[in-house]
Amino acid sequence: MSKHILMIVTSHSRIDDDHETGLWFEEFSVPYHKFLKSGYDVTVASPAGGDAPLDANSLQDYQATDENEQAKAALKSLPALDDSFQAADYDAVFFPGGHGTMFDLPDNPHVQRLIRDTYQAGKPLAAVCHGPACFVNMIVDDVSLLRGKKVTAFTDSEEQAVQLDKLMPFLLESRLRDMGVEFVPADDWADNTVVDGNLITGQNPQSSGSAADAVIGLLKG
Repeated sequence: MSKHILMIVTSHSRIDDDHETGLWFEEFSVPYHKFLKSGYDVTVASPAGGDAPLDANSLQDYQATDENEQAKAALKSLPALDDSFQAADYDAVFFPGGHGTMFDLPDNPHVQRLIRDTYQAGKPLAAVCHGPACFVNMIVDDVSLLRGKKVTAFTDSEEQAVQLDKLMPFLLESRLRDMGVEFVPADDWADNTVVDGNLITGQNPQSSGSAADAVIGLLKG
């Protein structure tokens, strides 16, 4: 039977009146096609459903290849997360990034439920770049879900480099460190994916492929 992966993308399209945001396209498209090429079924959903907003900066070098157009089509008319999405129905859950995730993933109850159930079932749970924002409010049995785990994400220095550090609701690296994780950074924009048990995190867009490869590796056992 084919493996089934749930990819959860942001629905949030603005940082403030002057800054649009959304999903970072590469962080979805590269893993999406790696999963399809491995023969897996992929379901894509978002907190609000509908068309996923794409960060225009992630499309600056966009080329209308068949793969890119297929990935863009997969981000249209998404179902909204609700109680019908159950971790038992998926073999892995993957959170692409984009600054939008900083706003609509941390407090979403369906996101939190799917993370908890996937993690506790020992299934691959992955997030790349700003995607690990989904973890920052995950408390299980009065303890941070990720306490003591090796984790990476978009670093504070990378946030400062793109000059959005003052506009974020929090700095992701700093918040994760405050949760008691063992944060594992690499140089800015280096491909860096960290695997700790069934937890997979990638640092930045450049880590999208290696994070997906790590999921595939765990699924193949």
